[in-house]
Amino acid sequence: MASVLTAAGATPVSAAPAAWTPKPAPMTTPWTDQVPVDKPLPEYPRPQLTRPDWANLNGIWDFAVTSKDAGQPAQFTEQIRVPFVAESALSGVQRKITENDKLWYKRTFTVPAGWSGRRIQLNFGASDWQSTVWVNGQRVGAHKGGYDAFSYDITPQLVSGTNTIVVSVHDPTQTGGQAVGKQRVNDVQPHSGGGIFYTAASGIWQTVWIEPVAPAHITRLDMTPRLGDSTLRVKVQGTGLSGETAKVTVSSGRTVVGTATGQPGAELTVPVPGPHLWTPDDPYLYDVKAELTTGSTTVDTVGGYTGMRSVSTAKVDGVTRPVLNGKFVFQTGTLDQGYWPDGIYTAPTDAALKSDLQAHKDLGFNMVRKHIKVEPQRWFYWADRLGLMVWQDMPAMDTGKSPDSAARTQWESEYHAIIDQHRSSPALVQWVNQNEGWGQYDQARIANEVKAYDPSRLVDNMSGVNCCGSVDGGNGDVIDHHNYVGPGVTAPTATRAAVLGEFGGLGYRVPGHEWFPGGGFSYEDQPNTATLNNRFVGLIEAIRLSQLPAGLSASVYTEITDVENEANGLLTYDRQVVKVDAARVKAANQALISASQNPPPPVTLPTGGYKSLRVTTPGNTAKYLRHSDALAYTAVVESGSSALLKNDATWKIVAGLGNSSCYSFESRNYPGEYLRHRDFRVRRDANDGSALFKADATWCAVAGTGGVRLAASNFPGSYLRHINSEVWLATPGGSHTWDNPATFTEDTTWSVEAPWAP
Repeated sequence: MASVLTAAGATPVSAAPAAWTPKPAPMTTPWTDQVPVDKPLPEYPRPQLTRPDWANLNGIWDFAVTSKDAGQPAQFTEQIRVPFVAESALSGVQRKITENDKLWYKRTFTVPAGWSGRRIQLNFGASDWQSTVWVNGQRVGAHKGGYDAFSYDITPQLVSGTNTIVVSVHDPTQTGGQAVGKQRVNDVQPHSGGGIFYTAASGIWQTVWIEPVAPAHITRLDMTPRLGDSTLRVKVQGTGLSGETAKVTVSSGRTVVGTATGQPGAELTVPVPGPHLWTPDDPYLYDVKAELTTGSTTVDTVGGYTGMRSVSTAKVDGVTRPVLNGKFVFQTGTLDQGYWPDGIYTAPTDAALKSDLQAHKDLGFNMVRKHIKVEPQRWFYWADRLGLMVWQDMPAMDTGKSPDSAARTQWESEYHAIIDQHRSSPALVQWVNQNEGWGQYDQARIANEVKAYDPSRLVDNMSGVNCCGSVDGGNGDVIDHHNYVGPGVTAPTATRAAVLGEFGGLGYRVPGHEWFPGGGFSYEDQPNTATLNNRFVGLIEAIRLSQLPAGLSASVYTEITDVENEANGLLTYDRQVVKVDAARVKAANQALISASQNPPPPVTLPTGGYKSLRVTTPGNTAKYLRHSDALAYTAVVESGSSALLKNDATWKIVAGLGNSSCYSFESRNYPGEYLRHRDFRVRRDANDGSALFKADATWCAVAGTGGVRLAASNFPGSYLRHINSEVWLATPGGSHTWDNPATFTEDTTWSVEAPWAP
């Protein structure tokens, strides 16, 4: 297991006014009261490029807000706890920031004496959006971008003793043209409305720190595992270089497994013989050390880690699938927005940051889609270490707008920076370029460019190509649909795997754990937790039994937690309540994953001949499926029954009218009329040739105990069911009387028998 520094090396001087206090959070998480005043988030912030000497600058900074065009204020009349955004309770400010405002931050620090003779680097994990930095009154640089890290060499500006940093930030949120994700300028106090958009996050929102470096030093390790020849390919990126040599060492525990030397910036090939592969079930990490040397002198050393794994697409039993280490495993995950009621964009502690990922593991998921937000590098560290495949969205520009050329240039530049920052994470398996058409443009070109820039991962050109006016670029590695509640039908192509980028949205509001009591919404409200569990497990079962065999390769449930007025979470927004039965959800996910790795034989029915369908529910096994006055019922049929009843209970099984891999059931005594659902009731109707009729009259066979279950081709997860002698299209966990959970599985299982009327 890779080792990562978890505490700051040196403590800078900071005068934190005793009067500072956080504001009351709208909801408190288990970690709200565990945030230190003077040094929140003390963990080393860059786990894949570590150095032993560093100093955390998080804590209480002087603060002011001016108009957006104003210069530095003469007085900083407030204090803010960095790195929590001004809108958050944990910052101690907690107020609305608009496009007309500019945020100002100020603090002092001293450089530890032991750092003498080295360059001093000032690092920002992220600051949203346009940031300018001064040290001791001298401007050291400016940065545009809300999701990528940036840094400056501040050595020329430093003085002995006390130094002063000033940072200004302007964040126009959705009124500008930049990447904003789901941020919108709203009231920071809980309120009605908001929909799927949330409170803005302005200013510094990730760790700020300083570190000493050599004039020639390493800035990044680009690491790509190659399983084909059991090597790790590494580019040691650096600055201030003048003929140094790079050396990379890969270790397992204390055992060195491979080394390579070469020029910085060139691809080094490090042998990793018999690699211990990284998988969600076994997320094994190797330690990595990189050095820059001049002759026999080592001028810079950094630590890191890697995981040996490959990601691609391949034909699996003739179907295009994503494969991990050459093997198909169904990717089941959730939509993870990354919002917090106390810190908004910033998790209150590292344990909190880890907790959402651990919740995925506890619920049996093996993947997470980070939705139009980019987390700190420690979030990726926990995904790497815990074993969760990551789909990383590029944060979207505002909806309903066509970005101008300047916005496009900025967005693409920031996307490339984000790829560079996170390209070495073994957990990250897919880039998601755009979402539901928000700020969409040049989909095909961008997908090709991202794939060329990082060919080691899958690329999704547009998540939700079937939704909201989005335009499919037609390329990339996957075709991605959104279906609420779903799971819907997403079909693979010859070149793209089928994925369900969003589905679900089952809502349940937990009293005492609502952001705005009574204001929560969902895609489908559930009356109680029992129904929520049945409905959720029914959706996962539908994917396992119907959509996985039909070619679906991944699904993303909306969502892991409630977010503000969205009540779709498996957990409440405050992370205090797990709404679902964790054991049932985990078992459903594990069954889905297992079915992808060890697929059961397909369930087939004999076609071209007549059969009768017998009820398997105990106490009703003498009943058969029949039609009467064009409606479907069950009735007792026996040898002495009338010829009419026997004919009504006999069906010709033919290839599915709407899907030839499924089945349709033609009436014995009304040729050309078929068993179909309409408004949930199942009936016998004449084929009118329409696509709707063909879909409604097509049933897919899935395994059932003692028989076969018949799922609607166009409503996977809904089954042919008898209840009180009537036959309906029923859904596990559904809200109708015919969805009653009692004997649901038995009522939807049919035994295919010899025909009553041959």
